[in-house]
Amino acid sequence: MNLKARLAIMNFLEFAVWGAYLTCMSNYLGSAGLGDLIPWFYSIQGLVSIFMPTIMGIIADRLVQPQRLLGLCHLLAGAFMLGCWWIGYSTGLGNQIEQRSLFVVLYTLSVAFYMPTLALSNTVAFSTLKRNGYDTILDFPPIRVLGTVGFIAAMWFVNCAAYTSDEGFFFSVTDESRFQYSFMQFGVSAVLGFVLAVYSFTLPKCPIVKKEGKISLSESFGLNAFRLFGQKKMALFFIFSMLLGMSLQVTNGYATPFITSFSGVAEYAHTFGANNATLLTSLSQISEALCILMIPFFLKRFGIKTVMLIAMIAWVLRFGFFGIGNPGDGLWMFILSMIVYGVAFDFFNVSGALFVEQETDASIQASAQGLFMLMTNGIGASVGTLAAGAVVDHYCHWEGKYLLGDWQTTWLIFSGYALAVAVLFVLFFKTKKGEA
Repeated sequence: MNLKARLAIMNFLEFAVWGAYLTCMSNYLGSAGLGDLIPWFYSIQGLVSIFMPTIMGIIADRLVQPQRLLGLCHLLAGAFMLGCWWIGYSTGLGNQIEQRSLFVVLYTLSVAFYMPTLALSNTVAFSTLKRNGYDTILDFPPIRVLGTVGFIAAMWFVNCAAYTSDEGFFFSVTDESRFQYSFMQFGVSAVLGFVLAVYSFTLPKCPIVKKEGKISLSESFGLNAFRLFGQKKMALFFIFSMLLGMSLQVTNGYATPFITSFSGVAEYAHTFGANNATLLTSLSQISEALCILMIPFFLKRFGIKTVMLIAMIAWVLRFGFFGIGNPGDGLWMFILSMIVYGVAFDFFNVSGALFVEQETDASIQASAQGLFMLMTNGIGASVGTLAAGAVVDHYCHWEGKYLLGDWQTTWLIFSGYALAVAVLFVLFFKTKKGEA
């Protein structure tokens, strides 16, 4: 099979594992009596990203080939996610989970081994492409597109797939037993994780780059990637990556319960959008898939500063359109919010990974990608999710399975934050003319 096709399949499965539950998990947690813990479920992804990607990056740089470590991580993550499914299955649909602590522990362990794979999959792709003479800026984005396609495919599947003891397995856009509302989404994620674990061991070897001569203590532990903070441009890049990373989990955690909340409002209760939040949210990933293809042009033409600024403005619009839209006559604003998400996510996340790859030495590639993950999906996402949770809890509250309240003010606060970060970025992040 073509090398790029094999890497594309890897990316498809990598993000399908995540897409099976990331955007619809809140719906299930609310109905299972865990609605008060939604900020923590999303911040856990950030908290483990503070150290796990870095640790796994060090291991990949020093001890275990990245593609093998990728497989091991998915094997463990899938096993723990299957445990979450089992607790939900044992509890039953519509019932509140009594083993709350065990559920949280299993979810945490699963996420702890999944989050490093986002950086590891990038390392495998970059290493494989470079060793075979490909241009990562030109050839990686089309491969990464398949990751977004995988995320979308998983979202559509759990949005429409349903199972009952009477009817068995079937597809629907209205039935309340659909996977997006149940523990079945965790089972789907676990199965996909096991498939990717097996597939990872078949990928081309990524040799560990060993440095010749005497190795310092910091190098032996892989900590030399942190020396990138000694470069002003890289330090500012990582700091703003953290600040922008605070926006990443906001819509992952609250977009679906926000849209679903309109089902609890008589005026919008029977609209298609309110009853198919996961399907509607998937438009964000479709936009993401298309925007990835624009990255090579924008990076080469405008450089990293302009590309990241565009991403920040897109976040302002993403939150703003949510604040003034609705699933009825304001559905078009929701759709616009989904469209700009592609720019908001890709022009920051994917371009950032490419920027790190271009600016760092091959001997610390995995560690540097892990550091980027630490700042974005680690510190940034953790602080952002907890802060967003505090804002949502102040303006909204659970009524049965719906999270109702003043969502407009909530989203406009998030939009104002993104605008403030954009202004600071323009003032402080400087690059030389013609520099990436």
